[in-house]
Parts: sequence; C-alpha cells; structure tokens
Amino acid sequence: MPGPLFDELATGGGSGRAVAFLLKGERARRLLLLRELLDRLDELPDILGPLGEVGQMWEVWETAARRAPDAVDGLIMSPQCGSWVAHTLRRLHGAASGPPLWVDAGHLGSFAAAASLLAGTNAGLSVPIRAGALTLPTLGLLQLPRSEDEFSPVRVTVRAGLLTAGPVTVRPLDADSGAPGWHPLRALRHSGATLDDLDPYRDLDEPVPPARLPADDVVYWEKTLGEAHALLARTPGPIGTVRPGDITRIVPWPSAQRPGIRLSASTGDAFGSMMSSLPDSGLDLAETLVHEFQHSKLGALLHLFPLLADDRAERFYAPWRADPRHLPGLLHGAYAFTGVAGFWRARIGDRAADPENAAPFHFALRRLQTRLVVRTLVTRADLTPVGRRLLAGLAATLDRWLREPLDPEVAARARAAAVSHRVEWRLRNLRCGPAEHAALARARQDGGAPPSGFAPELVPGGSTAHWEDARAARYLAPRPGPDADAFLTTGDPARARDLYGARLREAPGDPHALSGLLLAQAELDHRVRRLLARPERVAAALDVVGGDPDEAVRWLAALSR
Repeated sequence: MPGPLFDELATGGGSGRAVAFLLKGERARRLLLLRELLDRLDELPDILGPLGEVGQMWEVWETAARRAPDAVDGLIMSPQCGSWVAHTLRRLHGAASGPPLWVDAGHLGSFAAAASLLAGTNAGLSVPIRAGALTLPTLGLLQLPRSEDEFSPVRVTVRAGLLTAGPVTVRPLDADSGAPGWHPLRALRHSGATLDDLDPYRDLDEPVPPARLPADDVVYWEKTLGEAHALLARTPGPIGTVRPGDITRIVPWPSAQRPGIRLSASTGDAFGSMMSSLPDSGLDLAETLVHEFQHSKLGALLHLFPLLADDRAERFYAPWRADPRHLPGLLHGAYAFTGVAGFWRARIGDRAADPENAAPFHFALRRLQTRLVVRTLVTRADLTPVGRRLLAGLAATLDRWLREPLDPEVAARARAAAVSHRVEWRLRNLRCGPAEHAALARARQDGGAPPSGFAPELVPGGSTAHWEDARAARYLAPRPGPDADAFLTTGDPARARDLYGARLREAPGDPHALSGLLLAQAELDHRVRRLLARPERVAAALDVVGGDPDEAVRWLAALSR
C-alpha cells in the first residue's frame, strides 16, 4: 500500500482511492480463500455427498468468468461470498457449526448457478436446498415444494437466462418476474446497496433461515437510506463520511425491527456489509453507516497488515461497551468512534439534519472517549510498526479535534458523561482483590488510613447483566425531574446525593446509585474526585464501615466529619 494512502486511512478517513486499494486487497484475499476451500474439498472427495463433484461446480464458475469476468468478479466480491467462504472454511477447520457439511460446502454450486445466470452461459448441476429454499447468491431465493428432509439436493439447469429447479422455472434477472415462489433480493434505490433478508450466510457466522420483510419496511428502509446519504453529501468531510456504494448490503437485524432499538454489527468477512436494526431517522442511519464502514476499513487493513499481538483476554475499558474488551476489539472501537466523532463534527451547525442540536455534545464526548482508548492501546498493546503508525494517525486527528473550541457548558456535560460511564463501568466490572479487601478491613479496625498500592481484579464472569448508560442521555439533554439523575445533570448535586443515598439504603451496592452518589459528592467536595479513579474501593469500603456510603466516602477521601 502506498504510504500516502495508508496515512489517509490512519487519520480515520480515507479517499475513494484509499478505499479502492482496500478492495484490491479484499479481492486478493477472497481468491486465496476460494483456492484454500477448493484445495480442502479436493482432499475430501466425498464431502459433497449427493451433490456430486467439486470440479463440475468450479467448471461452471470458470466458464461464466471467461464469458463475463466483471459480473463474476462482482459475485466473488459480494458480501454473500465473503461470509459463506469464511464460514465454510471454519467448518472444515472445526471452528464453526451449521447444517450438514455437504450443504455448506455445496453452496459453491449455488454460486456457480448464479454466475452462469449473470454471464448468460448454460449449465447443469446439483445444489443444496434448505427447507425447500434454493438460494441464488446476490439474486434471490426460489421457494420449491417442501420435501420431507430439511436439507436435500435439487438438480438445476441454466439456459438462456432461465433457471429450472425441479418443477419450477424462473427468470431471475428479469426485474418484472412474478413467478410463484421467486423472491428477488431487494435493491435500495440511489444507494448502491441491497437489503438482504434472504441469504443463509447474512448473519455474523451461523447460517440462518430467510426472514422476508414486509413491503412497508422496505419502503421505510429505502426512504431512510436516501435521507442518510443526502445528509452525508451535504458536508462530506474527510473523516466520518460514507459514499453511496461503500456500504453495498444492509442486513435487517431480525430481533430489533422496531424504532427505538439501535443495534448494528459487521464482520471482516464481508466488506461493505452491515447488520442494523430499523433506524429511527436518516440521521441515526447515517451515523450507523459511518460506524460500520469504519469497521470494514479496519478489517481490510488487518487483512493486509498485522497491527498488534494479543492474547484475546477481555480486560480493558471501552467507553461504548458495558463489558471489558480485548485489544483487537479496543482497536476496532477506536477506529470506528474516530469516524463517529468526525461524523458529529461535520453535523455541528446543520440544524436541518440535527434539529435537537445534539452534534456538539456527541462530538465532544466521542473525541474525549476515543482519545482515552487510543492512549490505552499505545501504552498497553504490543504494536507492530504499522500498528504504531495507525495509532499515531488517530491520535493526531483526535488531538487536533480536542483543541477545537466548543461551548464550555456542552464540553463540561460531555466530560461529566464520560466520567459517569467510566465510574459505573468500573463498579460493575472491577472489584478489590482479597488482599486489598483485607488490608482495608485491617486499616479500618486499627484506625489507620486506607492502604494503597493494590491493583483491581475483574469481576469473575464479567458484569452480571448488560446495562445501558441511562445517565448519558440526561447529560445530552438535561431536564428537571424527580429522580436523582435529573438533579445531578441539572446542577443540584446535593439533592442528587440524598436521593442516591436513599436508593443505596434500599438496594445496597447498586452500581448506578453508588456511581451517582460519588459523582454528586465529587461536585460538592473536590477532595472526593480522586475516588472516581477507583470507585471499586468505595464498594469494598462499604463492607468494612457497616454499609454507610457517606462514611465510606469520608474515610477514603480523608474528610472530617
């Protein structure tokens, strides 16, 4: 990779030329994986069972590629191919599960049939069907009469653009084809993306059945995606943007197809693809597009360069997660949220896109949190020279942004939200070890000062339950209310302290209430602020002072009564 293109990507951005280079690398990787798959299948001549021989399927691919190389190359570069070939290789290496192996491996024939249709060649071969469904990757799904078996082979022929499978004949490339049982993959207009609710390998790993969306949902997706791209085009900054065609596939998140639930994910196996819950607005979807495309870019870089060594131990703080993360996950988060920070930076002042004027707060929060994670990676990760170069680029971007002035009140709320998340995260995921706990108990009994010099340990099994950072929304838009979070975020820490204390008397050790109490106390007395660095010590001190949070804070912070 030319140095200037790498350095573009290292800032958190990347021009069309830089992304095109990543795609060249992804194409090379995809071909290598296909070659590895063919070699593995050659070693297991009976693996396709009722489908016949691998060579016949691959010959159909090759014939199609000679006739229409660009069309078949597009098929090879599709997210559908990337997810399938990676999953099948994991199956062959014993690192994944799924249907009978001949079904996963035999999907090679489904790609061959799709290639033949795209190229206009003729072919005849056997392919697997699942619950009567024949998948033609990137094209659609043909529902055949159900057999008694969940998985079975079917003979298909392709001739003059027609595909015949058993008793059914369809013309998959005909946009007006209304053949019974044929469900085309839906294209989202003006975006270069498809909405994939059909492909068995569209999930993050395990094959899944089709889950056809109602037509109204498709209309909503198309409308919202159009709004997202129009919004991004208005202020196309170098970092935090996505061009039409960067994201080529959207997979609806099956368990969260209603507004108000925001989930998204992607995999390095499928460049330019993302899973997403139904977005609330074009603004929400635009942020998600940026976030997930950042993951695609970093995934492609990781396919080209080793960036860090890691033991996969999940022990590090990520400000956007409820649980500890390993270093690769931390790197992915840092890269993704640099893009997200850039996205919100570009929205500042665009009240048409951001009528609630939330952009300054989100920018302030994400630049601060992401810089913290970059520092963790620089100081804790075993980085390669290329990894250090990448993080130096991210750090330079974030440091420049941290020097940009914002409304002091907005910046203060963002800092408070960042501290709040970190304090509650530590209370939920870290604890004092037995030696520190015992030392605290001895010091309390002897009337001495609290001991220091101990390191925390992870709560066994991680956080006991997923938690949402509810207080962050209060810092974003402070509003008066009767609860402790409302008083804390609207400038009445004394009242907040009293309410958090009452909650702790009802539910001793409640991490949200204890973190809120500490935040309120720190606003009232600056000497308490140092306790925010290790709030798990306050949780441990509660045990040795009889459960009184005020006394635990007084003792640890050396406050007079």
